[in-house]
Amino acid sequence: MTDVSLERLETLYRVSQALASTLDLEAVLNAVMDQVIAVTKAERGFLMLGDRPHELRFQVARGIDQQLIDDAEFQVSRGILTRVAETGQPVVTSDAQHEEWLSGRQSVMALKLRSIMCAPLLLKGRMTGLVYVDNRMQAGIFQSADLELLQAVANTAAVAIENARLHEQALVQARLERELEVAKQVQESLIPRSAPAVPGFELGALWRSAYEVAGDFYDFVPRPNGELGVVIGDVTDKGVPAAVFMALARTTLRASLTSNAEAGACLQQANRLLCADAASGMFVTVFYVGLQPGSCRLACVNAGHNPPLLLRRGEANVIGVSQRSLPLGIDEQAQYLSAAVDVEPGDVLLLYTDGVVDAENRRSEPFGLARLRSALCQQAYLPAQALCAAVEQAVLAHTAGKPALDDLTMVALRCVP
Repeated sequence: MTDVSLERLETLYRVSQALASTLDLEAVLNAVMDQVIAVTKAERGFLMLGDRPHELRFQVARGIDQQLIDDAEFQVSRGILTRVAETGQPVVTSDAQHEEWLSGRQSVMALKLRSIMCAPLLLKGRMTGLVYVDNRMQAGIFQSADLELLQAVANTAAVAIENARLHEQALVQARLERELEVAKQVQESLIPRSAPAVPGFELGALWRSAYEVAGDFYDFVPRPNGELGVVIGDVTDKGVPAAVFMALARTTLRASLTSNAEAGACLQQANRLLCADAASGMFVTVFYVGLQPGSCRLACVNAGHNPPLLLRRGEANVIGVSQRSLPLGIDEQAQYLSAAVDVEPGDVLLLYTDGVVDAENRRSEPFGLARLRSALCQQAYLPAQALCAAVEQAVLAHTAGKPALDDLTMVALRCVP
């Protein structure tokens, strides 16, 4: 092995050791540029990332003294960058002032560029960026051997940069997962752990999120007039935005229901507040049921939600309540009217969200209202909490393992003697 070859191997070893010393992306980019300047003895060096000529972004610009260079994008030969980016082949010129193909380039002439080298960062044959060095004072300082060494360093750098980038992505993903887990815990704390005891009624509820966080919710709200407000809601959209709006909607409804006003007026107040805050364009469907202890009369308000099913004497039918108004958060002038629904001992009222009836099997067939009616009738004898669980099992049997695309929430009210 010649002395030149041995020196080149030693240089590449030093470069690889330096680049392997950290997985911090910014530190790796700076180390790449420092090593390139040291290896090539160039006056200036620039590192760009991107896999297309028009998408190249300057990351690091260095002088021979390792000082940062400002306004890097205006201090290089665009002609050379474009050629290397388009061809994927490295380029060296000993005197750019006399290269015919560069003679018309304004940047070359204006900056008086002479010796220039540029090599692509190649990762498994794919260009991920460019490394560029030049000297504006001397001609002929870069030879073909120097270009080979620069390309070898660039290939090593491409791997180091990719490893650092993947490490950074993994850290971001891990942080997001931790934040989502905390968000899920916070959201779960907003969902009642158990149903309250109300004379004349038996209550049960179930809440399942399709993703890490949910847009569905239910709540039990004691009201000043002695009524217990039972609320079920479904926020449009999914994921984190829906979860944030869910928390806002749930809190706003709770605050509005502390008034002595009739339930429809309370929902109108909540709607006005949500309209003022709903700049994102999201809204929430809500069904409200007011229970008076010992009474067989329910006060119902529907804000754009699925009408619940009333199971009576073995038949489950959609209850006819007041006109279905707009969801909360759309029109601040929307009106919400309360309607009375009389129930009898043994009757069951099932409130549910879209995730129940829209759940699809692998043939894209929804669970649907007919199956929900059937499941409700078949399990009518069960206590309210067990009834919700049984309906969920019917939905899961229908979907047969297909991942849920929407949250699933139910509240069951059984009228008891």
